[in-house]
Amino acid sequence: MAKIVPFKAVRPTRDKVCLVTCRSYEEYVNAELAAQLDFNPLSFLHILKPAYTNPETVSFEKRYRQVHQKYEDFKNELILIKDNKPAIYIHKIVTKTHSFTGIIVGTSVVDYCNNIIKKHEDIIAFRVRLLKEYMKYSEFNTEPVLMTYPDNKTIENWIFNCTQKLADFEFSTTKKEIHYLWKIEDALEINWLQNIFEKTDNLYIADGHHRTEALKLLSEENDDQENTAKNHILSYLISENNVKIYEFNRLVKDLNGFSKEDFITELEKNFIIENKFQQPFQPSQKHQFGMYLDNTFYSLILRKENEVFLTALDSLDTQILYKKVLLPILAIEDLRNDERIEYLSGKQSVLEVKNKIDQGEFEIGFILFPSNIGEIKALADANLIMPPKSTYIEPKFRSGLVVYEL
Repeated sequence: MAKIVPFKAVRPTRDKVCLVTCRSYEEYVNAELAAQLDFNPLSFLHILKPAYTNPETVSFEKRYRQVHQKYEDFKNELILIKDNKPAIYIHKIVTKTHSFTGIIVGTSVVDYCNNIIKKHEDIIAFRVRLLKEYMKYSEFNTEPVLMTYPDNKTIENWIFNCTQKLADFEFSTTKKEIHYLWKIEDALEINWLQNIFEKTDNLYIADGHHRTEALKLLSEENDDQENTAKNHILSYLISENNVKIYEFNRLVKDLNGFSKEDFITELEKNFIIENKFQQPFQPSQKHQFGMYLDNTFYSLILRKENEVFLTALDSLDTQILYKKVLLPILAIEDLRNDERIEYLSGKQSVLEVKNKIDQGEFEIGFILFPSNIGEIKALADANLIMPPKSTYIEPKFRSGLVVYEL
């Protein structure tokens, strides 16, 4: 029941691809961004931030129109070229620790509205509106929404066979990743794959909830019935066993007036606590948490009598920590906006939690066990929403590799 469509992608030429593509704009620190813009005239960052050499304050609409104009300049200079035929694209990303392979296609806004494409994260309305306006005036999308589909041996075998051929693109990045891209434009193959996905009940958004919602709004505003591009979502479909899910650890600036001893006494009402002393501790199972406080690591295990869960949300470790510790003891109600709490991706060592607390900016840290795809699907199926910063999911994509025109 899931609909996928091919499209005519705009892509860098083969000889320029490694110079054009870039990480997501937000990932660059200022010095790195300036260096890229100064020394690499082919970087897609020049499109994403065209006002770099003209830093005057401009309206969002004017800024986004500048993005579109710079994009057109890249096309006119033949840095970016549009494919002649609609195609689907297989994209393989090899990092230092993992390998990800998925399919870049258009998915249906209607499927999203009908809950065939399912979500598990809450969205911020202001951010959605900005993204919608950005895509409306820039007239393109280059960041695919990451979606998972159930493991399928037939699709896996087809991808394997396709990727035995010479890739259209093969390049390395300064982050020591290797990227491969294969274009599949044979109509029979595309139709065969569409039929496979029509038998798939659901797709699940892993990353890209705001972008998906923004594209829904853009589709609803579309007056041009002949422009079907706005009815589809640039998507990267990946087998659910091929995503990598990390936790987000929590750092809190104070104990809400509790002494260390009284705070631990409060914790003992819901957790079995074991002192790990100076030994860095990482949870090894669900309902187990690490804690770093006053130069000491602790193990916290939820007491059996508290393992009564009415919903998939109740059993989620991030929700347990919120309901048992952050809200009632530390008085942190708004996980998204409270300035007393910050988050650290589980990609970073647990020692980074220790270092940040030892430096004095935070007083306590909580280390979580990562969620799994089954939990994400259970929440989505029940129309439940994860707490903010529950998961950090890979793969992450490079802008400018495949552009979907709106």
